[in-house]
Amino acid sequence: MSRRKLLIGGAGAAGAALAGWALYADDKPQWYNGPTVSAKTERKKRPLPSRTEQVNMLQAGHTYDVLIIGGGATGAGCALDATTRGLRTALVEADDFASGTSSRSTKLIHGGVRYLQKAILQLDYEQYKMVKEALHERANMLEVAPHLTRPLPILLPVYKWWQVPYYWFGIKMYDIVAGDRNLKSSYYLSKKNTLELFPMLKSDNLCGGIVYYDGQQDDARMCLAIALTAARHGATIANHVKVTKLYKTNNKLSGARLKDELTGKEWDIKAKSIINATGPFTDSIRKMDDQQLKDICCPSSGVHIVLPGYYSPEHMGLLDPSTSDGRVIFFLPWHKGTIAGTTDLPCQVTHNPKPTEDEILFILTEVKNYLNPDVEVRRGDVLSAWSGIRPLVSDPNKPDTQSLARNHIVHVSPSGLVTIAGGKWTTYRSMAAETIDAAIESANLKPLYKECQTDGFLIEGAHGWTPTMYIRLVQDFGLEMEVAQHLAKSYGDRAFAVAKMAQMTGKRWPIIGKKIHPEFPYIDAEIRYGVREYACTAVDMVARRLRLAFLNVQAAAEALPGVIDIMAEELKWSDAEKQKQTKAAQDFLANEMGQMVNRASRDKIPINLTKDEIQSYIKRFQIIDKDRKGFVSINDIRRSLKNYGEEVTGEQLHEILREIDTNMNGQVELDEYLQMMSAIKSGHVAYSRFARMAEMEEQHHEQEQLKKSISVERSGGGL
Repeated sequence: MSRRKLLIGGAGAAGAALAGWALYADDKPQWYNGPTVSAKTERKKRPLPSRTEQVNMLQAGHTYDVLIIGGGATGAGCALDATTRGLRTALVEADDFASGTSSRSTKLIHGGVRYLQKAILQLDYEQYKMVKEALHERANMLEVAPHLTRPLPILLPVYKWWQVPYYWFGIKMYDIVAGDRNLKSSYYLSKKNTLELFPMLKSDNLCGGIVYYDGQQDDARMCLAIALTAARHGATIANHVKVTKLYKTNNKLSGARLKDELTGKEWDIKAKSIINATGPFTDSIRKMDDQQLKDICCPSSGVHIVLPGYYSPEHMGLLDPSTSDGRVIFFLPWHKGTIAGTTDLPCQVTHNPKPTEDEILFILTEVKNYLNPDVEVRRGDVLSAWSGIRPLVSDPNKPDTQSLARNHIVHVSPSGLVTIAGGKWTTYRSMAAETIDAAIESANLKPLYKECQTDGFLIEGAHGWTPTMYIRLVQDFGLEMEVAQHLAKSYGDRAFAVAKMAQMTGKRWPIIGKKIHPEFPYIDAEIRYGVREYACTAVDMVARRLRLAFLNVQAAAEALPGVIDIMAEELKWSDAEKQKQTKAAQDFLANEMGQMVNRASRDKIPINLTKDEIQSYIKRFQIIDKDRKGFVSINDIRRSLKNYGEEVTGEQLHEILREIDTNMNGQVELDEYLQMMSAIKSGHVAYSRFARMAEMEEQHHEQEQLKKSISVERSGGGL
């Protein structure tokens, strides 16, 4: 007990010392300085140029002040910062905006509770400054994009009494460092109140809980909104355009060779300053500048999974501060699902990171430790899983490059390449400001405004947004309320432009807005609008314009044919292009969104059915396989669905087949069906449309047999 008292007392003394020291050491002792913005922040009426127009601008021979390579959060932030200072700005992204790490985050906007703990215990002023900056940026993001962000209470459950004052003190320090930029004050909850708010929590030995507030966002749409805001203010931005070579004049960078990944066309572009904002791919661009450079990026894989919404309250997250291996696990509600993660393992840099079964099982095990026994944590409840590569970097500005930088680094090479690397989502804006400052100084640029203009600068969709805006969408357009709320949160005041593209449903209510999947609020108009937001591929659409691939990989696969049909209308795709897009999207869902690893985990499960269950399932299988071929074909599936009145497209039939056809031979064998039913029984699979179809077909068969029996009895009675 004396050791615990010493720890708590030591933490208190250290915290008090740090607070006093930080206040004394700051050049500006007040907690927050309000933004001073000279550039105009009113809603821009300038229509977005099409992607074709943007690419034509890049080919027009202009000399740009800055060329930004990378369309993630930092690159988009750099584009907005540069263009609002009056610099002629170009941004190119080899894949799609936010296609890398920026769409695969934990979705939190946070200052970093762990960093503050280290700052207090180690009296580390650099850590303190990093937390303070992040807390300022957290508040700024919630203000400039209120439709895409929200304050989120996060529960820290406490299972040892001595930890109550320890954690309470640390969280209160988090509030204090935020100052008047704090979202809401943290508070302590008794055991009873903790379980009322988070009823699925394990109650054994629970002492209570401490609730603090951080922010949450839709990361991919936030990144896209920042890029679109830059475009509205004059930046030339283009996705699916790759840098293949850097050019130098008198040993100074002067331009680059670009390639349109969609058409294959290549051309040169001139730029006074080139910014490398490519995250995990930082070193590949640095080596275009100088082949002799050593790598500075140390990539780390972070896997997240999405579970059904019933795993967490809709408006409260959970933080596990000390997992079995010392990592932190978050458990957060998001778009009516539950995100759990993350892992942190060294990995190779790749454009296609994949989640592994071991990482998924690690997260499920940690989740299980915190939930009460009534909540069965099942492998089959994993709706999607993804891996994001966190680009940890060593600082090339320092002679010792072995240790990793705790914050971001900005480095200017002898030829003038400005590299921004490291950091985190929350601080994208301040990182961008520092990067553009370095570009202006190194290339001697002449901006209209020398100071950064983006603190307090409203993002696309924020200008006319209000929390009740969705009501106008319901009343003015006849949208379903859930759809209207989704549109308002995803597009802000641009939701009205989306709604105008929606088709009539042909129903009394809702009047417009055909859903692309019955379980989600995404509608047809979003696909058409998404094309205007520079979605060029089916993956761009299902993963980043809509978040369906991240929320439920199976639902994304089911919606894919409809999505591709609408995109084909908008982009004039041929049948061959539609097939190409379908294949690319299926590969993406299978490998990067966890569909394949979900299937593999199911197939490893030994068949654990009783003799009676096996006989029952064999009977169901034989009812579908009327011709006794020994397998079920796609025509058998079509006939069975038709028996109980369900008409499906050819592509939907193939989807049903693919979910169970582990042999990939275009048909379902009995052993595959029994494997699926065993996986459902053990919880490794939550739901199967084929299994449901077999059950319905058996019921239909029994009803038909009953009708025949009654008919025979009646005819016999008549004789």
